[in-house]
Amino acid sequence: MTGPAATAAGSGHGALKHRHTGLALAIIGAAQLMVMLDLTIVNVALPSIQHTLGFTTTGLAWVINAYVVTFGGLLLLGGRSGDLFGRRRMFVIGVILFSLASLAGGLATSQAWLIAARAVQGAGAAIASPTALGLIAATFEDGPARHRAMAVYAAMSGAGGGLGLLAGGLLTEWVSWRWVLFVNVPIGALVALGALFVLDPGKGRPGRLDLPGAASVTAGAALLVYGLARAADFGWSNSVTVASLVGAGVLLIAFVLIEARSKQPLLPLRILANRNRSGGYAVMLLLGAAMLSLIFFMTQLFQDVLGYSPIVAGLAFLPMPIMVGTVSQVASRLVGRIGIRPLLIIGPLFVAGGLTWMSLVTAHSSYPAMLGPLVLAGIGMGLSFVPLTLNAVGGVRQEQSGLASGLLNTSQQIGGSLGLAVLVAVAATVTRHTLTSAASAAAAGGQVTSSASAHAAVVHHALVFGYDSAFRVGAGIAVAAFIVALLTLRSRPAVAPAASADADTAVADTIGSGQAAPAEVVADVR
Repeated sequence: MTGPAATAAGSGHGALKHRHTGLALAIIGAAQLMVMLDLTIVNVALPSIQHTLGFTTTGLAWVINAYVVTFGGLLLLGGRSGDLFGRRRMFVIGVILFSLASLAGGLATSQAWLIAARAVQGAGAAIASPTALGLIAATFEDGPARHRAMAVYAAMSGAGGGLGLLAGGLLTEWVSWRWVLFVNVPIGALVALGALFVLDPGKGRPGRLDLPGAASVTAGAALLVYGLARAADFGWSNSVTVASLVGAGVLLIAFVLIEARSKQPLLPLRILANRNRSGGYAVMLLLGAAMLSLIFFMTQLFQDVLGYSPIVAGLAFLPMPIMVGTVSQVASRLVGRIGIRPLLIIGPLFVAGGLTWMSLVTAHSSYPAMLGPLVLAGIGMGLSFVPLTLNAVGGVRQEQSGLASGLLNTSQQIGGSLGLAVLVAVAATVTRHTLTSAASAAAAGGQVTSSASAHAAVVHHALVFGYDSAFRVGAGIAVAAFIVALLTLRSRPAVAPAASADADTAVADTIGSGQAAPAEVVADVR
């Protein structure tokens, strides 16, 4: 999220008087719910998608990564487009693009088709999400009305995570995995049509899009993820792997140079000069890497190994988003008393503890053995999201608060895609090595596994051993987040004294992907 928050939220008189504020908020909230739903709804359907289209484990990760990379990579550009061309116009374009890509994905008959559709979905989400937030600032006047609207917006964002897991299970089991994508089409059509009749058109402003910057950072991130994923199947010395990683490095360096020289950069590099803020972005990137992979692997563990139905798998996940939302409420109160730093040091340790505990599960573990780790990881994320958001917006000028929070959201999405690529590579390598070792040991002992159940037991053991290895590496990434927080974050007041309506906007936006309730945060911010 970028400009919309910065331009509209910062001006108390910028909101237009609106005769249909209730309908406007319903339309904006439905769009945000739909966008955030797709961050999790597809996860529960992954085993069914894998069986239908024949994905490998590393290939399956691209069903998630294609969406996350384009969503995170184009988020700042999407917000900027709303500033320049009008928020309602870009909001409708984003929703339509998202809906059409959802329809295409649901009709997919090949892996490439589905992955391409998911990438376009992410692009639509990157336009719709930040412009939706800007529309709230343009529709509701500064004060209680805007605060309530922000609370609804972030509640829809937060609900998307938990509801996506449950809805994904219901649709996959009762209808088909394709309906986790089809469900967006009627919702998107109603939202786009309603927006044209209810939302104020607004006006753009002079300026230009930083297309070279957006293209270089998104392509660089995608190549980096591709190179890491390919290394799992073909090794680090493979020519395509090396070319992908080198190309990613070149593009990301080019992005920095483009931003440094651009008169209207997508990312003004000076915003990273603040030690606390840049440290917070690094913490979010690392936590995003650890947590997205947890959901990815647990989905397959529940269904492919433990034999849970999609519905039961969705329900099994719910303790984690519930804990995130509940603890975020507590954190929003604590941060005003003890500051940001203590929570950002403790939070990653809880996440690391949950992942380490999860790495102890076996193919014969029951659900109670996984409930504790899910709760612990949820506590860690709940402790982290609110202070990370306030850390990002604290001390920035009003016109940059949207950019500051948008960068935090981008860090989470890009970190998730990079972490998923790395940990999928770890899991696949360990599983493959375990299966090879088991086959060699059986051959050396003259044993022949003729029973289907015995063969399945060996495969399940190898899969879980790979998942456990990924969880341990994920725990290490969370520990790295703790170290970064410890070394980079300085003690300071929880929120800068000059906090304004922009802080409400930024908190609602970024916490939206972390299941917090901004109404409580706003009370503490003010």
